[in-house]
Amino acid sequence: MQFPFKRLAVAGLIAVSAAAFAADPIKIGVDGPFTGGSSSMGVSMRDGVRLATDEINKAGGVLGRQIQLVERDDEAKNERGVQIAQEFINKEKVVAVVGYINTGVALASQRFFQEAKIPVLNNVATGSVITHQFDKEPENYIFRNAAHDSIQAPMIVEEAVGRRGYKKVAILADSTNYGQLGREDLEKALKAKGITPVAVEKFNIKDVDMTAQLLKAKEAGAEAILTYGIGPELAQIANGMTKLGWKVPMIGSWTLAMANFIDNAGPGGDGARMPQTFIQEPTTPKRKAFIDNFVKTFKPKNNRMDSPVSAAQGYDSIYLLAAAIKQANSTEGPKIKAALEDLSTPVEGVVTTYNKPFSKTDHDAITSNIPVFGEVKAGRVVFANADDQKSADKVRVKQ
Repeated sequence: MQFPFKRLAVAGLIAVSAAAFAADPIKIGVDGPFTGGSSSMGVSMRDGVRLATDEINKAGGVLGRQIQLVERDDEAKNERGVQIAQEFINKEKVVAVVGYINTGVALASQRFFQEAKIPVLNNVATGSVITHQFDKEPENYIFRNAAHDSIQAPMIVEEAVGRRGYKKVAILADSTNYGQLGREDLEKALKAKGITPVAVEKFNIKDVDMTAQLLKAKEAGAEAILTYGIGPELAQIANGMTKLGWKVPMIGSWTLAMANFIDNAGPGGDGARMPQTFIQEPTTPKRKAFIDNFVKTFKPKNNRMDSPVSAAQGYDSIYLLAAAIKQANSTEGPKIKAALEDLSTPVEGVVTTYNKPFSKTDHDAITSNIPVFGEVKAGRVVFANADDQKSADKVRVKQ
């Protein structure tokens, strides 16, 4: 009688082990700056990712398994991003990664995932080269659902030169990869309009005095300042103009929407304009539900997301990844990548509805028709143009 009992017990243990194995969570790495000057973007992105993950898990997860986020603070440092990449691959065994706020950190870290055949979905970093870093390789594991700088720079130039008629513009860009690659894109877009900037000035992260750069722009007769940087330093540009008693429009990349620009610049930041894929207004039922859930869950100050674009794109990135894992019926990197390149079912996000967002040769989900201009007004970002506000209930989709 003992032998059959033992056989049954062993069989039972095997069944339990198999069930436990089948129910192992799907680990997804989340990398961003959760402290420091870029943190308003990083934390907003992370919160958007958490919100989507919670919704998916409550609905049963993916492939009958829960998503488990493995979050790490890269502090906006390239070397820290590299350490995290190796930890994600070798210790945590993540099946995919979302995040990256800073272009430099993305470029330094992505090669490890490329070698390990683990998909990366950049949900905030905008350097144009990010999704093209491995174009010469047979397979590319790097994707993005943010508006890259080759979209934003021409928009900025069109707003300054085309719509508002400025002929003399100055560029102020930070010294990071993000700032300098963005500066190059701005100069290229200006050249296409036959315009050479009257001043091109650089500043460093944590600089607090922009007087020298602003004086050069002023003396050169600049009618507008075009910017590529992040919140704290952008605020110093606005504050510097206030000190000089010189006010010209600031038109720059999407980061002019960061809370630490808006709050630190105060009234001096009002009127700043920037491309946005998402503005915190309940223009569709999907967006309203997202905003309401975000505010209820994370209770941001004054019910204002620190970085609405980062939150929205973070949220969407998880739904895109979940759709790919479901379609692949696998957590193997090459199969997830192949599914992302040929998603068969549209994914309704808050930025857009993603219908075939990626292909083998196109790993950018956002096209130039999707972003609109936002404007800082009384401590918030609102639609800059009345026509965009009126049509905001119509979801713009990839062309």
